[in-house]
Amino acid sequence: MTNVEPTSELHTAKVQRAPRPVTTPDTDLFTAMPPAMALHEVILLLLGVSVGALAAVIMLPTWLPGLSASLFGEAPKAYWQLARSSAMIAYALLWCAMVFGLLMSNRMARVWPGGPLAFDLHQHTSLLGLAFALFHALMLLGDHYIATTPAQLFTPFAYSGHAPFWVGLGQVAFYGMALIGMSFYVKDRLGRRVWQWLHLLGYVTFLLALVHGIMSGTDSGNLWVQVIYWISGGSILFLSVYRVLVRHF
Repeated sequence: MTNVEPTSELHTAKVQRAPRPVTTPDTDLFTAMPPAMALHEVILLLLGVSVGALAAVIMLPTWLPGLSASLFGEAPKAYWQLARSSAMIAYALLWCAMVFGLLMSNRMARVWPGGPLAFDLHQHTSLLGLAFALFHALMLLGDHYIATTPAQLFTPFAYSGHAPFWVGLGQVAFYGMALIGMSFYVKDRLGRRVWQWLHLLGYVTFLLALVHGIMSGTDSGNLWVQVIYWISGGSILFLSVYRVLVRHF
């Protein structure tokens, strides 16, 4: 009896100390969780934005003739204001998407706001940012000062008006946002490694959007816009450096 009990206790200890499967935040959050928004919902969102923006550009002058002075005045008015405001919202959402993605990759999301919630916020802000970027682009069709065409609007570096090179960088950033946002729905086909490498384009997309806003945005000289650019760029740099340090040290 005295020989059996230690053996039983040793067996129990071994069972209790059995190693657990190795998982990482990338494995749990990026590959195991489904997209936060169904694909048909994203398509409907983008279609709704497109139809609404085009309706505002084409039909509002006919339906509401009293707005003609604001829509077609010599100075930029309604369309220009809508384009400016939607551009800042799109940039802010892109910034939030980057922040939540970096919080997950450097494990800070465990502290706040939690891994699953950070993953959902990462996806939602990415897709909403894409929607506002599309609205921003379509609003420019109605502005007579910009005087662009649909072909110039959606072809990178085809525009020849105000700051064409910096506008072209913004167009490339838009397609980067679209590529990364839609990658949530094909990540199983791409594979984990390819999907993660594709997500690294988020750095390039954010940088292009930041440079586009600084160099071609008419509000770049305003203090509050400069503060937003400094805080957003600085926070992404800090979280990126922290990510490297956490992974290698």
